[in-house]
Amino acid sequence: MATTTAAQHRELAKQRYDAFVAECPTRQLLDRISDKWVSLVLVALSDGPLRYAEINRSIAGVSPKMLTQTLRTLERDGLVERRITAEVPVRVDYELTALGRSLQPVMSVIKSWAEERMDDVLAARARYDGESKI
Repeated sequence: MATTTAAQHRELAKQRYDAFVAECPTRQLLDRISDKWVSLVLVALSDGPLRYAEINRSIAGVSPKMLTQTLRTLERDGLVERRITAEVPVRVDYELTALGRSLQPVMSVIKSWAEERMDDVLAARARYDGESKI
């Protein structure tokens, strides 16, 4: 049985997309989909295509610059499609691609979990902060 060097092991792991390997590109994807604006945009688009202004209205606190940047990165990653309709004024809609729709159930569950468990998290933080001052 042949042995592999550490460098060969890292290269093999990278080819298999092992997120525990530092050089694995899945880390970039995990970083992207764990971003709060990305997750909120994906959930906002779960019911169908929306115009930029509709997305902006549905996500309180997102700046126009951040929303534009988020939509562009999602489009680049193949999760969102931007459709331009020639009318006056020009209509631009954003919608989930098949790849984006495959991620949507996971994002919805995470959003729901956060909303349902926030009281538990706040209580844990209060306990922690109270104990760490002693």
